[in-house]
Amino acid sequence: MKYVYILESIDSEHFYVGLTDDLRARLPKHNAGEVPHTSKYRPWRLRTYFAFNDEARAVAFEKYLKSGSGRAFARKHF
Repeated sequence: MKYVYILESIDSEHFYVGLTDDLRARLPKHNAGEVPHTSKYRPWRLRTYFAFNDEARAVAFEKYLKSGSGRAFARKHF
């Protein structure tokens, strides 16, 4: 199972979109500062996630959410 997730910074208005096999283990890594891209804006909370059986679809959805129209879609719906 692949998970596409959206994190929200608790202290600011920053969001992060990621992809993982193990969602339960990934969030603590973000909050511990082990992910360089997100360490500056921690702590994080999970805003939402999506589970995929197909890795190619998960990668495509993550890429879409990181695009301009995907960010607008996420802001409006999540």
